[in-house]
Amino acid sequence: METQSILLTFREKMKDFLTLNEEEWLVFADYISIRELTKNECFARAGKVCRELGFIIQGGLRYCSQVEGKEITGYFCFENSFVTALKSYHTGEPCLYDIRALDKTILVTLTKKNMEALYAHPLLCDKIERFGRLVAENFNLLFEDRLKAFVIKTPEERYLDLLESGKDIINRIPVQYIAQFIGITPVSLSRIRKRILDATQNAVKKAS
Repeated sequence: METQSILLTFREKMKDFLTLNEEEWLVFADYISIRELTKNECFARAGKVCRELGFIIQGGLRYCSQVEGKEITGYFCFENSFVTALKSYHTGEPCLYDIRALDKTILVTLTKKNMEALYAHPLLCDKIERFGRLVAENFNLLFEDRLKAFVIKTPEERYLDLLESGKDIINRIPVQYIAQFIGITPVSLSRIRKRILDATQNAVKKAS
């Protein structure tokens, strides 16, 4: 994608969080960057401070960590969503997990340093303060949804939620990562997928 196309997409998709007039946009654009990741490249790395907030224009990432020698996938994010290690970004503490690209990924990024500069900018400070609050609220809502899924939903229900988020997304995630995400083994996931397929085929037969 061309730089201008990326920035235009970013500006349009950000309207729920940040709406800028032309003068404000020209100032804001000087503080953001475009970053491209290859498959498996880290956006943030465990043990290092995450200094960037990203907005995904193309591609996807997964949050993953090592637990007792096993890799665990905790979350996925795709186009038109924010990505960062929020606590590390805000506090400067080392990140506890990796954020890795699932495939070629293009992001628009804003460093913590530049965010702080925008908070102090006389033209943009009020809008950036609101932007920062809305982004934090967005992450908090996603965390609550993820926590709720593990407290009150079965692995099959969590898989169905993932399906409902978009079948294209399912096709872009390796099976082992999906199994890690919903908290089961790949074998158990295969059983769930077969059960859902059988139920769908039976429903089609009854309808016909």
